[in-house]
Amino acid sequence: MAHEHIVYMMLVDSAASMEDADSVNKYVPRLIELAIRDNHKPYLAIGYRASGIAFRIAGDHHQADEHFQEALKIFTDLEMPWQAGRTLSEMGKLARLQGDVELSKKMFTKALQAFEKIQAKSDSMKLQKALETK
Repeated sequence: MAHEHIVYMMLVDSAASMEDADSVNKYVPRLIELAIRDNHKPYLAIGYRASGIAFRIAGDHHQADEHFQEALKIFTDLEMPWQAGRTLSEMGKLARLQGDVELSKKMFTKALQAFEKIQAKSDSMKLQKALETK
């Protein structure tokens, strides 16, 4: 039987991947509550990243960046390169949206390096396309 925090993590991560801010906002508070209760840092970071995506969609770039930074710190500290790469990719999207081409390229390049480190070929190919797009 899946634990409640696993179910909420899957709901939040799926909603974030689809950029469904309403669903992220619906499920992320419970995920964060459960992650804190269970001291589950990876799920906490997934919640932060999803919140960052919802804030980006809402146009609150400052809050989006803060949440991405929190998620990245946790994933980096836990040595989770795939999750760190996903977060760096979101940071690249945010920078691109803000018109900061240099920062966007830097974040996408770091994400690509994280994906290549673990041979995540599908993610690497997506990032290559993002780097080629101006």
